[in-house]
Amino acid sequence: MPTLQDICDFLERLAPSDLAEDWDNVGLLVGDRSANASRVMTCLTVTGATVSEAVQEDTDLIVAHHPLPFRPLNRLTTDTPEGRYLLELIAAGIGVFSAHTAFDSARTGINQRLIEGLNVAEVSPLVPAEDDAMTGRGRIGTVTDATTLSEVGSRVKQFLSIDHLRAVGRAEQSVHRVAVACGSAGEFLEPARLAGADILITGETSFHTCLAAEAHGIGLILTGHYASERFAMEFLANELAGEFSGLAAWASQSERDPLNLV
Repeated sequence: MPTLQDICDFLERLAPSDLAEDWDNVGLLVGDRSANASRVMTCLTVTGATVSEAVQEDTDLIVAHHPLPFRPLNRLTTDTPEGRYLLELIAAGIGVFSAHTAFDSARTGINQRLIEGLNVAEVSPLVPAEDDAMTGRGRIGTVTDATTLSEVGSRVKQFLSIDHLRAVGRAEQSVHRVAVACGSAGEFLEPARLAGADILITGETSFHTCLAAEAHGIGLILTGHYASERFAMEFLANELAGEFSGLAAWASQSERDPLNLV
């Protein structure tokens, strides 16, 4: 049976922590490294629902994309949702690990998996890491056939299993170069422009970034933050189960996008 440290070592190889942004908080955030782990749940975010599921399923470790805690805590009490979640997890002996932006940028991380799901070739990092040209922030590539913004949007919806998305640009706009950056990634518009992208696919961004994209003639596809990253938690659970014999690993069944269409 692996220990939490064994799982941490595997996740570090998968998404090296030196790829994380300086402001991020990655690695083992809660838990005893020497403790055995036979049940691991992946999720996008630690919430009341995912905490309840982890406790009910006798989970030993939550591998969450978004860190908890994210910023230093001055106190740990039930006065805040974060405090309640952490206290409940600690009481149940459940650890928390997050790779976050390291997993975004890794060789087989979220952005790589996202662009590979869209029939795009000649893929490379949008902003390469200094010491490894195959890793870095975002991804960019060339579509393998003549296509339009509307057609790329259909591919995105199919790959992410979503019914709706938002877009900036004309439906018939020709697309040759595609950039992706999961989550909330409006800051990648300028690198995408400089790299010759016709379209940037991300989870969400600001109104003013949408205006800037329109002014530059660059299409935007906004999938929603949740959809742009949650799919990778399924992949991660499968990789964990395949790496460790006898380890039960699954993506949370209770997690949902907090945004609804009304």
